Amino acid sequence: MFGRILTAMVTPFQAQGGVNYAGAADLAAYLAANGSDGVVVAGTTGEAPNLSAEEKTELFRVVRRAVPAACKVVGNVGTYSTEESVKLAEAAQDTGIDGVMAVAPYYSKPSQEGIYRHFQAIAAATPLPVMLYNVPGRTVVNILPDTVKRLSALPNITALKEAGGSMEQMSELKLSLPADFAVYAGDDSLTLPMLALGARGVVSVAAHVVGLQMQRMIGAFTIGNTAEALDWHTRLYPVFKNLFIAANPAPIKFVLETLGHPVGPCRLPLTEPNEQERELLRATARLIQALA
Repeated sequence: MFGRILTAMVTPFQAQGGVNYAGAADLAAYLAANGSDGVVVAGTTGEAPNLSAEEKTELFRVVRRAVPAACKVVGNVGTYSTEESVKLAEAAQDTGIDGVMAVAPYYSKPSQEGIYRHFQAIAAATPLPVMLYNVPGRTVVNILPDTVKRLSALPNITALKEAGGSMEQMSELKLSLPADFAVYAGDDSLTLPMLALGARGVVSVAAHVVGLQMQRMIGAFTIGNTAEALDWHTRLYPVFKNLFIAANPAPIKFVLETLGHPVGPCRLPLTEPNEQERELLRATARLIQALA
């Protein structure tokens, strides 16, 4: 229901640090016209830990108004606190968005039962479709396939963004989950391998700048033209790799600025790329232009 490519959208900031809501609207509209079937707002790439609940809900409203109905808007409501996540999920209902995403609780290292109850509470707080987000490299906890299977039985938990990097875990997920439960790659460079294992698409950072090319890669794979899909993957791989040479979203924000999209700086504790990183990212921007 969310499409094949959802861009994990950066949050534009003004020079003095405030959220640039007009910039967010402009960026969302650009993404919708350039390969994004949907956008994820206020996620990791959107600097969720550095946004207040009020800023998040306003971003949900602004982005939903800025894009056509066909472009799905998913708002991140996940935090390390179940209570806070539930409140944000409740507030999201009034913003007009199409679904919510929630990351596994980070820092507190809950058990699988704790993870299950956390997501169960979020799902019970909203009628909106819920996308789970598994990213153990950031949260320290791994949402195991058995837990995802249990959660898939809840009527509005419909999708998973899987960023664990394990093809074995992806295989186990596809063996155990209902056919209509959508798994999305959470790493750009693993989009094609995960498509081969049954993923529906990708929640992407690179789609900010190569969304149309990624649609061609996924489209080629979908019709069975694996050679063309692999060709696109190999051409796009340097972009996928270079956008993570520093903590996300600093590299993609620098590249967007280089390409003429005024998204502003990151909020502390995130900092801008150093000069060596900038040199590589400028080269990456030239590569993106050559791929257009």
